[in-house]
Order: sequence, then C-alpha cells, then structure tokens
Amino acid sequence: MEEPRAKTAAALVIGNELLSGKVEEANVAVLARTLRALGVQLRRVVTILDDKDEISREVRALSQAHDWLFTSGGVGPTHDDVTIEAVAAAFGVGVVVSAPMEQMLRDHYGERITPGHLRMALIPEGAHLEATEEVRWPTVRIENTWVMPGIPEVFRMKLPVVVARIGDGAPPFVSRAVYTRMDEGDLKPLLDDVVARFPDVDVGSYPKWLDPSYKTKLTFDGRDVARVDAARDALIALLPSGEPQRLG
Repeated sequence: MEEPRAKTAAALVIGNELLSGKVEEANVAVLARTLRALGVQLRRVVTILDDKDEISREVRALSQAHDWLFTSGGVGPTHDDVTIEAVAAAFGVGVVVSAPMEQMLRDHYGERITPGHLRMALIPEGAHLEATEEVRWPTVRIENTWVMPGIPEVFRMKLPVVVARIGDGAPPFVSRAVYTRMDEGDLKPLLDDVVARFPDVDVGSYPKWLDPSYKTKLTFDGRDVARVDAARDALIALLPSGEPQRLG
C-alpha cells in the first residue's frame, strides 16, 4: 500500500533585525525538527522585513500552497509589530480585541498596563486561541496559519501547543547517518547508486572541514523506517574496507 502523502508546512520569518544582521534567526531549525517528529515536511522558509503589505502577500501565498504556515516575529507592542494586521489582511478579515487575552494582560501587568501592552491582545477576526493546560498563554491561529512570536525562548515554549493540536498520528520522519573519511567526489558514484535504488529516501551529503574524525556525513531520511535503514545499509555495503567511521 502506498504511503500517504506527508503534510507540508512553510515558515514566514519576519523582522528587519534578521535581514540587517542585528539578530540571528534561531526558530526555523527547532520548528523543522518539531514538525518532522509529527510527519510534517517543512518545504519552504521565507524571511522578510516588517512590511505589512509584503507580509500579507506572503501569508496568502504560503498558506494556500501548504497544509500549515507558521509565522515568526512581529507580534509585540511596538510600531514595527505589524504581523497581526498583515495576517488579518491576508485572510480578508479585520482586527479585533481578544477579551481573554486583554484580561490576561491586565492580570499580568496590573497598574503598569499601557496601550502598547494592550496591542498584544489584538487578533484577526475569527482566529482561534490555542493553549493547553501546560501552556496557558494562547497562540493565535487563523485557519491553517499559526502566528508565533519571534523571541526564540517564547517560540520554543509555544511548540508543545502546536504538537498537541496538529499531531494526528502520522508516521514521523526518521533519519540515519553515516560518517566517513571519504571525500564527496569519491562518494558520488556510490551515492548515485543508492539514490537510484531508493527514490523514496532523501539522501544527503555534507562535508566537514577541520574535523579529524570524519570528512563527510551522509544522511538518509524518510517515513518508512525499513526503507531508510535499507538505503543506509546499501551505502555501507558499497564503502571500502575501514569505512564507515561511525553511524548516527
């Protein structure tokens, strides 16, 4: 029986600070690992400025082309936090105040509450507030689009909510690795043979410089564990004596 199609996702990473080099992006890798454990393939990542019209265009296109879209950044209280308005525009709805989020903000800040703080209670009209018992502060989701914070620590805190809501028991992606002291040029014909025999397994080759333990890391990824293991073992069988150095 043919394996069901893996669901797909895209990430829209938002922030002038990322494209100016002031801040290093840190959310995509952890998102990709989380999604792969759910059997979801992250297929596209787009990084853009804090521009409302541009964000709206990208949200519209990416949400239509993928099963899930995750935005990262632009949900704070300052002038450049325009993601909520942009996402609302992408779905053709207005922006409203979420009463539960406003109350949570008032409870948290008390007398220190400001109009800037209250901006963080804005959501696209019709959006869902996703939370769990463990992660009480809600994450905004409208249709298939999750509006996530850009601060890496907070982004990671929100991921269990994503897991709880979109995990549907699909087979996770599994990955195997082979470490060798062979050069990529020497490995190419061996890899070509394995790729041709296992078209359903994603085979990767990653050279490493200045590491005495290995020269090239080879990876084998897919959702069928038996096929992934078979592809890895097929490559190992083609390696010369003394290889691989180790497995992962």
